[in-house]
Amino acid sequence: MRILLTGASGFIGQHLLKALLADGHQVVCAVRTPKTSHDPRLNYVQADFANDTGKSVWLARLTSAEGSIDAVINTVGIFRESGSQTFERLHLETPRALFAACADSPQVQTIIQLSALGADDEAETRYHLSKKAGDDFLASLPLHAGQRAWIVQPSLVYGKEGTSARVFKMLASLPFAVRFGNAPQLVQPVHIDDVVGAILALLRQPSVPGGRAQRVPLVGPQALPFTDYLAALRSAMGMGRLRVLPLPGALARLMAKGGRWLPGALLDEDALRMLDRGNAGDPAAITALLGRPPKGIAEFIAEPQAERTLAKLGWLLPLLRWSIVAVWIATAIVSFGLYPVEASYDLLARTGIPASLQPLMLYGAAGFDLLLGLGIAFLPRRRPLWLAQLVLIGFYTVVIAFKLPEFLLHPYGPLTKNLPMLAAIWLLYELEEQ
Repeated sequence: MRILLTGASGFIGQHLLKALLADGHQVVCAVRTPKTSHDPRLNYVQADFANDTGKSVWLARLTSAEGSIDAVINTVGIFRESGSQTFERLHLETPRALFAACADSPQVQTIIQLSALGADDEAETRYHLSKKAGDDFLASLPLHAGQRAWIVQPSLVYGKEGTSARVFKMLASLPFAVRFGNAPQLVQPVHIDDVVGAILALLRQPSVPGGRAQRVPLVGPQALPFTDYLAALRSAMGMGRLRVLPLPGALARLMAKGGRWLPGALLDEDALRMLDRGNAGDPAAITALLGRPPKGIAEFIAEPQAERTLAKLGWLLPLLRWSIVAVWIATAIVSFGLYPVEASYDLLARTGIPASLQPLMLYGAAGFDLLLGLGIAFLPRRRPLWLAQLVLIGFYTVVIAFKLPEFLLHPYGPLTKNLPMLAAIWLLYELEEQ
C-alpha cells in the first residue's frame, strides 16, 4: 500500500513508520518540516495540523503526482495545548478536513484514526472531548464501496523511550508513590509493539460491516490501579516493594489546581479527572488482531538494570541540580551581608585584594553566585554554566589553598568539600543534553 502517515515524528508515529516500511509499504509522512529521504519507499510532504483545516489541501496530498494514497493513518495528538497547537485544531478541525477528503477520494481504501481510550460518551476533559469529536465525525461519514475505517483507542502506551513510560518508571523508582484520592484509578497499559502490530493487522482487514468506522480498544491483558502499575514496573526493574502514601481527595484536588500554573507539571485538574475515571477496556479485540494475548507488564522491561538506573537518574539528577542551585543562592545571600562584611573584607585582604577593590570583589562575586543559581534553575541550556562553575570553584580552591591554608587543614573540611561538588557538577555537565 501507499500510506499517508500523519504525526510520523511522534512516539507512536515513529514506531509505526518503521513497522510499515518493514512490512513492505510505501509511506508518505505529512510533517511540518519535510526531510530528504534516501529510501525510495519513503517520502515527506509539508503539512501543518494547526493550520491545514481545508479539505482541498488534503485532497491534493491524497492525489499527488508521485502517486495516489491507498490508506491514511492519523496519529497526531497532544495532551496539553501550547500556542497554536490546540485541541480544537489538532484533534477536530484538521482531522475533520482530512477525513472528509478521504471520503471524497475513491483511491483511499483504508482510514485509521489513532484516538484514546476514554474518548466516549462519558468524556469530561477537553482532551477526551476533542478526541471524541474527531472520532465522531469519522464515524458519521458514509464509506464508499470497499472503503474501511477504524478508530483505535489505546490505553496507556508503554515504550522504552516514550515520555510517559520514562515518567512512570521514574515514579516507580522513587522511595514511595502517592495515591491521589480514593477512586480505583484503573489503567490497562499496552505495549507499543502490540499497538503497532494491531494497526498493521487492521490494514489487512476486509471492509467494515455497515459501511461506518468501527472503534477498537487497544489495551493490555488486565486492568489494575495506577499505583499497582507503578509497583509492577518497579518489580520488573528488579526493585523491592513500592510504598504508597495515600493522599486525601480534597488535598489531591488542591494540588491538581496548583498544577495548572506549573510548567511541565505531571498533575493538573484534567489529569486527575482522567486518572479518577479510569482507563480500561476489553482485550478481546487486540487479542484477535494479534493472534495472541497482548504483552503483560512483566514483559515491558527488557533490561532491568539499565532501565532501573535511568529511572533513578530521572529524579536524582534534578535533585542534585536543585541542591546546587540552593548552594549558589545561599552563598550569595550570606555574602551580601549575613556573614559580617568586615570579616569578608579581611579574608579578601589576606588573598591580596587591595581595600579599594574589596567591595567590588565581594558584592560582584555575590551577584555572580546569584546569577549562577538562577541560571541553573531557569535556563534551558546549562552546559556553559556547568563549565563556568568548574572553572570558578577550581580557581577558588587553588587560591584559598595557597592564601588561606587554614581552610585546607580545617577539621570541617570547607575546602576539601569542593571535591565532591566538582565531581557532581562534572556529572551534570556530562549528562546535560547538547
